[in-house]
Amino acid sequence: MKRLDFFSESLRNLKEVGTVTRSSRYLCRNVANQIAFDYADVIVELGAGDGVITREILKRMKPEGKLIVLEINEVLAEDLHKIKDPRFSYYQRSAEELTAILSENKIDKVDYVVSALPFTVMPKEVTKNIVVQCKNCLRLNGKFIQVHYSLVKKGFYKMIFGNVKVNFVFKNLPPAFILVSELREED
Repeated sequence: MKRLDFFSESLRNLKEVGTVTRSSRYLCRNVANQIAFDYADVIVELGAGDGVITREILKRMKPEGKLIVLEINEVLAEDLHKIKDPRFSYYQRSAEELTAILSENKIDKVDYVVSALPFTVMPKEVTKNIVVQCKNCLRLNGKFIQVHYSLVKKGFYKMIFGNVKVNFVFKNLPPAFILVSELREED
């Protein structure tokens, strides 16, 4: 998808898309750097958009890994349909259905959840439902990795997971924050 097409779709559906530009290669690399690919058997990506982060993850994933991707926006997802990789499964379904999708795939736990969902503009109940599902599907020491353009939700993730680490990516338009929470034993 071209940048102008992405921009046009984001203006039509800003609450669904959450940003006006696609993620830069710097943001994609920083997100992927949060993942220990040697140990990642199953990764989930929520709000994959046109798949720029998806492709970075697939470049680094081990051959036997599995990437489950959810994106509800049909226009953005056109590029996701072009990905031909046996490790990749795409669902045009809401992140609120994460538990059901994992169950359908006979997956109990995942190693990482990568999200670019625009939680800051979503209803609080929906946000909490999705993030709690993410926490519940993570293996011990698994990580929830969230892309945001502000730190307004940092306390929310800390409340759910008990911890949150912040990375700032200046080379993105707009500059972005990557918030990483780990499922720890005491949580």
